[in-house]
Amino acid sequence: MLAGREDSREGRVWYPVRMDLANLLERARAWADNDPDPEARAELLALTSSADPMTTDLPDRFAGALEFGTAGLRGVLGAGPNRMNLAVVLRTTYGLARYLMATSPGSAAKGVVIGFDGRRMSRIFAEDTACALAGMGVKAFLFANEVPTPLLAFAVSHLGCAAGVMITASHNPAEYNGYKAYWSNGAQIIPPTDVGIAEAIASAPVAKLVPRRPFEEAKAAGLVAVLQGEVFGPYLAGIKNLALRTDGDRSLSIVYTPMHGVGDELARRAFAEAGFAHVTSVPEQQKPDGRFPTVAFPNPEEKGAMDLAFAVARSLKADLVVANDPDADRLAVALPSGESPSGYVQLTGNQVGVLLGHYVLTGGLEHLDRVPPHSSGEQTLVLASIVSSPMLGSIAVSLGAHYEEVLTGFKWIANRAMDLKRENYRFAFGFEEALGYSVGELVRDKDGISAAVIFAELVAVLRARGTTVLAHLENLYRRYGLYVSSQVSLTRKGVEGMAELRALMANLRQSPPWSLDGFDVVAVRDYHAQVVRHKDGGSTPLSLPKSDVLVFDLASGNRVIARPSGTEPKAKFYVDVRERIADGETLAAANARAATLMKTLSDAVLAVATKKS
Repeated sequence: MLAGREDSREGRVWYPVRMDLANLLERARAWADNDPDPEARAELLALTSSADPMTTDLPDRFAGALEFGTAGLRGVLGAGPNRMNLAVVLRTTYGLARYLMATSPGSAAKGVVIGFDGRRMSRIFAEDTACALAGMGVKAFLFANEVPTPLLAFAVSHLGCAAGVMITASHNPAEYNGYKAYWSNGAQIIPPTDVGIAEAIASAPVAKLVPRRPFEEAKAAGLVAVLQGEVFGPYLAGIKNLALRTDGDRSLSIVYTPMHGVGDELARRAFAEAGFAHVTSVPEQQKPDGRFPTVAFPNPEEKGAMDLAFAVARSLKADLVVANDPDADRLAVALPSGESPSGYVQLTGNQVGVLLGHYVLTGGLEHLDRVPPHSSGEQTLVLASIVSSPMLGSIAVSLGAHYEEVLTGFKWIANRAMDLKRENYRFAFGFEEALGYSVGELVRDKDGISAAVIFAELVAVLRARGTTVLAHLENLYRRYGLYVSSQVSLTRKGVEGMAELRALMANLRQSPPWSLDGFDVVAVRDYHAQVVRHKDGGSTPLSLPKSDVLVFDLASGNRVIARPSGTEPKAKFYVDVRERIADGETLAAANARAATLMKTLSDAVLAVATKKS
């Protein structure tokens, strides 16, 4: 047996001790015996029969297990407990059904809505999820074809279901897939729900004994209903209702890419219904293709991922380039720029968040000094993750809106918005720097499609005024300060690498630096200990849930954040700086000054972290 679980974050569990060959083969053969997928069984048995199984990836497949967490499951496709496969999906679905029926009366009849993206095995996992739910007596609503993640989140609330499941690995590479769970409120699950489901999964039988109703039999019995386009219309109508304005120059030329994902149909329909008739999809990336043949990494933030979109945009002299990731919950934006070799400059996630947030807060740029009041008396609410730029917070406070920061992950934004709604706050906008945005209450998760339409609306309004988004952004910098952010990562591999990253975070926590290259650190926010430690020796409590995050607040007002990645073997460091732009100073000069400071702080925190690790 393994020595024990050492760490669990966002759906992945790691064990610190390697097993010997005899134990490895015993575990692998036992898993294969109980796996209902003949291809997976053959895959494992071939590895156990190799000349030296310890030199294959078999040890990694059994070095831990994918565990259900607040992000559900996500992992590399393959046989074994530390991979995404049918056996893992069936046991997870069994646990979800058991927990639902134990804690939510009537949930079997309300049912679970299931969506899936275009990745390998996604349709199979979705159909077997439906069959396993039916085998437990829980009704399943299964989308007939691939759908975006925000549509699935919308469908949970729209259909009044007890829960939702989305089979997706978002923007991960082609070898990944995942299982994301939503609760009846349409938001991703948070503690203690995730713990309860994980405990129910742990008590599930081996995969081959999980009850399943054959698909057609389950349909005939009314336990599986196949959704065609019933949810599309209400979702698109909801996006149209998010519009702040219907004027502006909507003749602009837009180039759109779904990055080989599932966003094209709904995005194009949403643009058309908003009056944007000149939208061209990148042809090579228009249809769902889980191989992602034109990109090494299907994330719009990655270098080169937007090259095809830029090529199409140059040929059309497009006014706006937008991209969704493969499940369409993230949005990337690029704008024409003569200073860029590609002809387009891609905005950062923080810049898009600030622009969208400011546009929403000002009622479509109509109320630049105060947030327009709600007739209901509700106060306007804006939320962002703790690693996102603090600039939107400064804007929100200056305009009279309520602003809060939450832990990384959109589940925290959605659930905090619902908490504050009960205190007479109306959620207007939320964002996280990793290209995630939510406008209004239509979807209680990030939504790359509705955000794309609202951003196009902003471009149209500015065009009608004879200006550009980049000029508008510079004006915001001059008014509120130039906020610039950067991120650096330390990547390690395997079990030893994860242990090293855990030690790194532990060392930073136990012996935090009180100076970074001469810049005084005045406070350290430790979200795991839920305390703020001050340089003078005092401390104050933090109210957010526990999380392995450290924030170093500098006397200058700048900050550095350290946290492990939730889905990759990385430690991430975020640096946020603010520079005032002097009268007559160029934006380029201020940017250069900010970049120098960011580099200094990044180098300093990396030196401290690697020295202590």
